[in-house]
Amino acid sequence: MLRGSTSAAAALAVLLAGPAFGGTPAVPRALARNFDGVWTNATVTQLERSAAFSQLVVPEDRAAALDKATAARRAAANGQSDLSEGAFKDENATAGYNSFWIDSGDGLMRVRGQARSSFITSPADGRMPFRDRARSLALMMRDGAEYRSGKGAYTGPEDLPIRERCLIAQSDAGGPVMLNAIYNNNYSFFVTPGYFVIDLEMNHDVRIAPIFASAKAARAAHAPAVIRPWLGDTVAWWEGDTLVAETKNVNPIQEGRTMTPVSSQGTVTERFTRIAEDELLYQFTVEDPVHYTQAWSGEYSFRPAKGQIYEYACHEGNYAMEGILRGARMAEAADKGGN
Repeated sequence: MLRGSTSAAAALAVLLAGPAFGGTPAVPRALARNFDGVWTNATVTQLERSAAFSQLVVPEDRAAALDKATAARRAAANGQSDLSEGAFKDENATAGYNSFWIDSGDGLMRVRGQARSSFITSPADGRMPFRDRARSLALMMRDGAEYRSGKGAYTGPEDLPIRERCLIAQSDAGGPVMLNAIYNNNYSFFVTPGYFVIDLEMNHDVRIAPIFASAKAARAAHAPAVIRPWLGDTVAWWEGDTLVAETKNVNPIQEGRTMTPVSSQGTVTERFTRIAEDELLYQFTVEDPVHYTQAWSGEYSFRPAKGQIYEYACHEGNYAMEGILRGARMAEAADKGGN
């Protein structure tokens, strides 16, 4: 009797747990492996949990209040300007965008109906377990300080941030891990028998992962470690109706200028599971002994987006680069008393 009760309890626990990594989606078979279309991860929820929250799942009453406040702020920001208040004076030198450009979603991220305070689910505090956060993010913090102040060494093109050089998405939208931003949070997914393609709205990045028959075959197909492309070297395989993507060998420049640095010793595993017609579950695990004290994981849900993705024309590298470098040289000359 005790043995039977234990087995029943274990079975019930599995049923209540819902889809986990590699779980079977509760969607028609025809949709289970079909991610084709345009999806969005727009949300005000961020990768790490802020001090304003003590737990991953936000109680529904608080979540509703936060969503309502977000909508109210957006409505106020997008309201008609009062020209008598001098709204068009250029006195906000630390910001490049007003609310017209912002599209960060309607509120908190929801996964299986639950409002979330962070993407990170492990560690339990919702924070990245850096060995030395300041060291791992040194260039990112420097870039941020230079952006806010307008002052930097700018010794040459390579000294400028990735976003100024229009190389890859400045928001880490392409991954690994794929993150949200203040705008351009749309993705086109294409799944064919042999490839998984992710076309980003942000900075026209594209990830192409060949799909193999097994994890063993996929891992054997990774390029040599000396080849470290932008967004890393990604291979994929199916586990049931979950598409698993493994990424290694992230470009070293990207490693130094990203919020989720991954070294040459690191691996990022991403899982895509369609758990509903209008919900594509995205789960990730980062393992990297160089930057982190332990593996860390998270999840969020993509939702169908309206419309198509259009060209993202990044012109900073075409026009701003010369001005930035010339301005730095003029500042140097001025400091030396020259012209």
